[in-house]
Amino acid sequence: MTAKLFSSPRKWPRGISPLTLGALILIAFAAARLGADSVPDWVSAAARESMPPLPKDPVAVILLDEQITTVRDSGEIDSLYRRVCKILRPEGRDQYGHVIVEFDKDTKLSSLKAWTLPVNGKDYEVKEKDALETSMFSDSLYSDMKAKLLEIPAATPGNVVAYEYSQKRRPYILDEVWDFQETIPIRRTRFTLQLPPGWEMKTQWANHPEVQEKKTGENSYTWEMENVPAVEIEPEMPPWRVIAGRMGVKYFPTATSPAAKTSGSWKDIALWYAGLTTTSREATPEIKQKVAELTANASTTLDKIKAITNFMQRQIRYVAIEIGIGGFQPHPASTVFQYKYGDCKDKVTLLSSMLHEIGVESYYVVAQVDRGIIRPDFPSPGSFNHMILAIRLPDSVENGNLYAIVKHPTLGRLLIFDPTDEYTPLGYIPDSEQENYGLLVTPDGGELIALPLLPPITNRLMRSGKLSLTSNGDLIGDVNEVLWGGPAVLRRAQLLGVTPANRSKVIESFLGSHLNNFHLTSATVGNLEQYDQSLIVHYKFVVDSYAKTAGNLLLVRPRILGSKGPEWDLSIDRKYPVEFNEATVQTDDYEISLPQGYVADDIPTPVDVKSDYGSYRSKIELTGLTLHYQRLYEINKVFVPTEKLPNVRVFFKEIATDERASAVLRKSP
Repeated sequence: MTAKLFSSPRKWPRGISPLTLGALILIAFAAARLGADSVPDWVSAAARESMPPLPKDPVAVILLDEQITTVRDSGEIDSLYRRVCKILRPEGRDQYGHVIVEFDKDTKLSSLKAWTLPVNGKDYEVKEKDALETSMFSDSLYSDMKAKLLEIPAATPGNVVAYEYSQKRRPYILDEVWDFQETIPIRRTRFTLQLPPGWEMKTQWANHPEVQEKKTGENSYTWEMENVPAVEIEPEMPPWRVIAGRMGVKYFPTATSPAAKTSGSWKDIALWYAGLTTTSREATPEIKQKVAELTANASTTLDKIKAITNFMQRQIRYVAIEIGIGGFQPHPASTVFQYKYGDCKDKVTLLSSMLHEIGVESYYVVAQVDRGIIRPDFPSPGSFNHMILAIRLPDSVENGNLYAIVKHPTLGRLLIFDPTDEYTPLGYIPDSEQENYGLLVTPDGGELIALPLLPPITNRLMRSGKLSLTSNGDLIGDVNEVLWGGPAVLRRAQLLGVTPANRSKVIESFLGSHLNNFHLTSATVGNLEQYDQSLIVHYKFVVDSYAKTAGNLLLVRPRILGSKGPEWDLSIDRKYPVEFNEATVQTDDYEISLPQGYVADDIPTPVDVKSDYGSYRSKIELTGLTLHYQRLYEINKVFVPTEKLPNVRVFFKEIATDERASAVLRKSP
């Protein structure tokens, strides 16, 4: 995934290392002691503002957030950013006690200052000369995107911190996003757009009613809000930026041709990107030779496609080189092949070039890794941060195990594939891209397409076990897991992310989340690096005092492993929707041998519960000295709107009750 692709300027970027921040703090405090100039009036005025309504224990509150964007006839843009923030808790310093400003050859930093207004004592001021310059992205071999990091001194509870910086930009697309809602409350937020005479603008709103702009000058517009509530983080909610309100504004000169309105619609954006990639996919003799080698023993077109996609996932490393337009435009396929690395758009470009050599056409799909950011009614290039590929399947290729298919009215079957995800095999797409949107780029433009949600049966976890219980309550277990689809991708990533010697610790970590007083006695893994095969995990363990004793009774929880319950407290009302990772089917089947002389005193009743989003069934049977526990858990939708949460809450309460249920065994006389 490229960090720069269609990304918009951010005031609080992520990814700065603790070492860098530590160095920044030392530099900033040394500079701050040199003294301070007078604090600007806009900072003092904001600091006197009354506090907005606060949620429980916020770490900080934003008193003023302002952006003034001035557009020149030349297309150059001046932007001024201001923020005043009151720190309320110690954690607020880590999040809001510094300012990070990005810049590159197309975005120049003109000025940078910050101030602190302590509750007691004199004010502080720090300037750009006190900032630390650093590279933004550790996963890039080289990028011209840098950042200035300025630590604001004395950002402690009760104090007010502020900053101001200005930038000159020459964007490739005339498009701006005003993010007016964050995870802390905002007392006042303001966005001003100043356009040259004869220019037009239009706005689009997401997650908030439209706010009418005020005319503040000749072709100058201001939008302002007060007391914007925080997006409060809840477990298993969509990414908070999906929930937060935002406004998109597009501006363009009316005197020029309609082609100047390059960001007006999804088709306009696709046309612009198609123009950047017209010659990127040309194959060199070396590429053609490699395709011939990879497909020499492939008997079918599908086998050839698999050989090429496997090569792309495993042999082409993810490394980004982004300089200027390179943040948007892929490098030529020849360059990517020569150096054997590239970012998402580079890998897609080389893959498309190689597929063309076997007679299979493909198309760029500009995407987003967070489900819900892209909105069909909100065309914006700033919505995207990733690139995947749509492979046009020939008629000779049957669907078979190819599940990530979009049926296009004119192009036919398009198989969506992400060559950046090294563990997700052909036929699947990562869960975050499912039930999402992507911009399909074709030579004549393109369109926004809905990416499929893979059926539950494609994401399976089958866990079976033969276990035995001793008379003193110890449990001896022998468990086998078969995983494919999403569960297999997750477990493979965990196991391959550590050294072979430490893989047993991955299994121990899983067991430790469900069992106490256990020790793992053996573990094996099958098909670990055969990504298109089911992953098989087999392990044995012993649990001391698993069953609870009470006189002549043994209390045994038949659900040995795995919890299907949610991470959120079912007794607490939620504000926001619930989002599952994927549709899935998971089963457990345990046979527990009981010690001699015990009979059933109380066996939990079977459970069969359904909701609009899934189903759950379980049953416990005792046959002779064998306790048999079976259950099936299925999720068939991934997004639960707030108004549907009561139904889901009942569903998960039933599951939680069943998972805690115990069979009571009595020792017969």
